[in-house]
Amino acid sequence: MGFKRFDPEDFVISADTVTSTVWSNNASTLNTFYTSSTQEQGSSGEYYLNVYQTASNDDSAAVQFAVAYANPTGGGTLLYDNSVSEKSPSRSIYGQYRTLVLEDENASFTFGGSYSGSNQLYVISVERARYKEKLLPGSFNLVLNSSNSNLSELSLTDNSKDVNLPTYYGTQRAYEVVSGSNGSAYSGSGYTAGSGSYGLFLPDISTIILNADALNDNSATGLGIGINLATNSGSNTNGFNERKLYNQISSSDASSIFQSNSQETITSNYVFVRARNSEFNYSENPSFISGSTGEVIYNYFIDNPQTFATTVGMYNDSNELLAVAKLSKPLVKDFTKEALIRVKLDF
Repeated sequence: MGFKRFDPEDFVISADTVTSTVWSNNASTLNTFYTSSTQEQGSSGEYYLNVYQTASNDDSAAVQFAVAYANPTGGGTLLYDNSVSEKSPSRSIYGQYRTLVLEDENASFTFGGSYSGSNQLYVISVERARYKEKLLPGSFNLVLNSSNSNLSELSLTDNSKDVNLPTYYGTQRAYEVVSGSNGSAYSGSGYTAGSGSYGLFLPDISTIILNADALNDNSATGLGIGINLATNSGSNTNGFNERKLYNQISSSDASSIFQSNSQETITSNYVFVRARNSEFNYSENPSFISGSTGEVIYNYFIDNPQTFATTVGMYNDSNELLAVAKLSKPLVKDFTKEALIRVKLDF
């Protein structure tokens, strides 16, 4: 065993981006959608609706994403207490995402850079178990069936390929949700100023916030036309609004497509272990050194020693072993050879 202190230039840090599929069974496209009546009718059903890739009672069923409705005035859902106005699940959901995204309880969401409108929201939150770090901008595609006689279906994507920089809310990136595919609008900005963009795509928290006003836009023609969701925002009324959006996602009249990939940054620390020709040529192994006298057993090892390196151990200044790297096969080392071993640490 031999020891040598690393030099600063022996360390190199590298970051690589890895993409992978999001949905169960390594699928990048979700074509089938199911809900659970038990969950919907339970206490959590007042807040959100879980969506599965197969029947919820199937052994392979797993939550893929959840749909929720949010309203700053508490409309569209029943009040917690009829004697206390505006306090309802929809207002709680709105406050949750306002705090998470805007980080300001007095702020409002803007769509397309300026439109705020009623600030009613639909939220699609991808199940945390479906990805490792974040969603990949440009991979988001969602097709919604339309109840608007002037529009058969609406294809939504983020506009990550149309802008140089995303909008930042604190440290979170946000892209506008527009009419288009694969990260680019079909035409122009992909929305109209009348009702703003269709929402915000937040890849770092794997959330899509949809602008209810834009989805309910009943314009006869033109860019930015909505699908007429008929959102019920009445006070102290259960509008089943999350169910309305789910129906447009899962309707057989539409192409029923929800696509997305995940993105992960893997940071690697490369450590270069250098053994010069004069180093690590002797061993303390009992086959090399006499245990009783400490002398080299074989005389020809004195001037022409030979060792076989099999392991690299990395220690701190307290002589604590921090990491071990195993070589695929023993490495022959003597005074005529130098070795350079690259150790990769992923974290």
